Amino acid sequence: MTTLADRPAERPPVVTAPPRRPASGLLDWITTTDHKKIGLLYIFTAFGFFLVGGGLAEAMRTQLARPEQHLISADTYNQLFTMHGSIMMFLFIGPMAFGFANYFVPLQIGAPDLSFPRLNALAYWLYLGGGLTMVSGFLTDRGAANFGWFAYAPLSNQIHTPGAGADLWIVGVALTGVAGTLFGVNLITTILTLRTPGMTMLRMPFFCWDMLVTSFLVVLTFPVVAGAVSLLFADRNFGAHFFDATKGGEPILWQHLFWFFGHPEVYIIVLPYFGIVTDVIAVFSRKPIFGYIGMLLATFAIAGLSTGVWAHHMFATGDVLLPFFSGLSFLIAVPTGVKFVNWIGTMWGGRITFETPMLFCIGFLLMFVMGGVTGVMLASPPIDFHVTDTYFVVAHMHYVMFGGSTFAMFAGIYYWFPKMFGRKLSEPLGKLHFWTLLIGFNLTFFPQHILGLRGMQRRIVTYPKDAHWSFLNLMSSIGAWIMGIAILIFLWNVFVSLRRGAPAGDDPWQANTLEWYTTSPPPEHNFTSLPPIRSDRPLFDLRHRELAHTEAHVEEGGS
Repeated sequence: MTTLADRPAERPPVVTAPPRRPASGLLDWITTTDHKKIGLLYIFTAFGFFLVGGGLAEAMRTQLARPEQHLISADTYNQLFTMHGSIMMFLFIGPMAFGFANYFVPLQIGAPDLSFPRLNALAYWLYLGGGLTMVSGFLTDRGAANFGWFAYAPLSNQIHTPGAGADLWIVGVALTGVAGTLFGVNLITTILTLRTPGMTMLRMPFFCWDMLVTSFLVVLTFPVVAGAVSLLFADRNFGAHFFDATKGGEPILWQHLFWFFGHPEVYIIVLPYFGIVTDVIAVFSRKPIFGYIGMLLATFAIAGLSTGVWAHHMFATGDVLLPFFSGLSFLIAVPTGVKFVNWIGTMWGGRITFETPMLFCIGFLLMFVMGGVTGVMLASPPIDFHVTDTYFVVAHMHYVMFGGSTFAMFAGIYYWFPKMFGRKLSEPLGKLHFWTLLIGFNLTFFPQHILGLRGMQRRIVTYPKDAHWSFLNLMSSIGAWIMGIAILIFLWNVFVSLRRGAPAGDDPWQANTLEWYTTSPPPEHNFTSLPPIRSDRPLFDLRHRELAHTEAHVEEGGS
């Protein structure tokens, strides 16, 4: 019996597309979703904005070096201090921490990347776009925003501050706020879901903990400032009257909204650097972190209290409950003091070595203590009434922001530079950079406490000869010029080290955390293998296990 069946159709030949060549050069950096490259983009961009903001500060200090100088006009001076503060607060110190977190948090928890790589790239480009938008106000016919980095109403309305520069500032703040929120959500998700097996929450490096808490603060407060500037934009351009007292609005509402963001922002730009200092001190003291749980609880307390002290910036308005906000402002110093006890306890009895990262950590401790002491003074309403809007407040703020965060930032750069680039920065140039910056910083800002107590107002373009402020202002300006020299030393160090710095190896510091287990720089997906994780110091455990194994073999051979 014969059966008939359809002949099977011939399959067409399979045509495979040629493999797509990976992007290279500039296109690779523009299209990358690699957390390490995005981290470097954040770091280089933030440092570029730092150089711009520092240049504006040098111009201001040159103007104030002598009384009754008129090197720049009053309006230009207003633009300089507005954009200096805005760049440093919105575009430099916080995004620099985001850059460190982008690069090192996945490495420290054993993850291949952040949870949402494309969202991570979007956040960076929004940040860059917001920053360029903000500073582009200098290119408009009326210049950049000139109402201070806090944009108090009604000074920031269309009548008192006309022109596109102010609107560009508003759009820039809104974009950076959105970028920060996206980054915060991404980092929270990464830390909670992508930790490698064995990396429990209580085994995480402290930098990860501080970035986790910081990210929650970012998600809470950045939408508030983005919303506030949106209301301000509507007031200026669409006839809204949210902050217009003549039409039933509330100018002081702006202060509440802004400082509800602004005071947690102080800790958003300090807590990440607390984490860097904690990890670096432990490495160069050759000891575990003293009081890990206590330091963690102190971090939670700082974050919680920071959301309830915003109105201590508003004591002089007469519109806030002084005992409540003063009491909370005093109270937040307690968990900060606990951290200092932990840092000192970590160093106590350790085998401390004073490489450049450790020097910058010690500089951070000394400068931040000074800022903290004056912060406690400003938490007292009678003192605050006397020195509000004077150079005393300027000095306090810079001891916290620059003396604290920026010294710790340099500690992080010197510590992690070998991992990012495979070469160590020069130790002699690093130590020269540290001492020059420390001397210049204190010469710049310590006299400003005295200037404030003598009544010199902040944000003034010049001052009379008979005000008895001339010598202290000259000292402050000389210090600023010395700080500029210190930054040039650092840039030269980076340039020379990238070209012919000593190869670092994978772990030049004999460190404790997982980023030092992989190669320098790390491969695309970070790790080819991971050690067992049994504590918050997995590399210390690995070294000592191998040492014990080696000693056991030696003893067997000898017997």
